[in-house]
Amino acid sequence: MRQRRRAVAAALLAAFAIAGAGPAHDWADAAPAALRSGAFDPPRAAPDFTLPAASGAEFQLRRHLGKVVVLTFGYSSCPDVCPTVLAELAQVRVRLGAKEAQRVQVVYVSVDPERDTPARLRAFTEQFDKTFMGLTGPREQLEPVWKAYGVSVVRKDLPGSTPPTYLVHHSASVFLIDAAGRLRVMAPFGTPSDDVLHDVRLLLKE
Repeated sequence: MRQRRRAVAAALLAAFAIAGAGPAHDWADAAPAALRSGAFDPPRAAPDFTLPAASGAEFQLRRHLGKVVVLTFGYSSCPDVCPTVLAELAQVRVRLGAKEAQRVQVVYVSVDPERDTPARLRAFTEQFDKTFMGLTGPREQLEPVWKAYGVSVVRKDLPGSTPPTYLVHHSASVFLIDAAGRLRVMAPFGTPSDDVLHDVRLLLKE
C-alpha cells in the first residue's frame, strides 16, 4: 500500500510539473480581480487552534499571522484523494516561485489519529514538500478542530481485510487563511489548481 501511494504521488507530481511549466509571465500580465474559489463574503476570523506538529513542535494558528495559511485535512493511509490534494498544493508552491512561497504555509491536519503517528505523518507529507506541516495528536484534541472547520470524519471498516483495516471518509476541502488570520476561501476537492493558485496570489498581494 505504501509503495502504491508513493507511486501515485510521484505520478501526480510529474503530471502537475508538466502542466505547470508554462511561461512565467502567465500570472504577471494582470492582477487578479476576484477570488475564484468558494469565497467567504464577508471574510471571518479563522478558528484558532493549537495542535502537536509531526516535527515535534507545537503549532498554533495565530502564530502564523503575516503568512497565507493553506489548511487541509487528511491521513497518511489515504489511497487517492489526499495524495491528489497534496500533490496539487506542492505544485502551487512551485508555481508561486521561491520568494512568494516563503509567505505560504501548508498545514495538513490528520483525521486518523489512531494510525497517524508524528513520524508516519511527517514521512507522508515530506513526500510532497518538506515545508508542509503535518499536525496530529489525540482524537480529543483533533475533534474540536474538525468541528470548527466543518470537516466530517467517518471510519469505514473494510470487510475481510487481513490484517483488519479501514478507510476514513472525510471532507477534503482546502481552506485559505489570509495574513490577517481571516478565513477567505473554502475550495472543495476537485477545484482546479489554477484557481487555488490564483486565489493564493491574490491574498499575497493584499
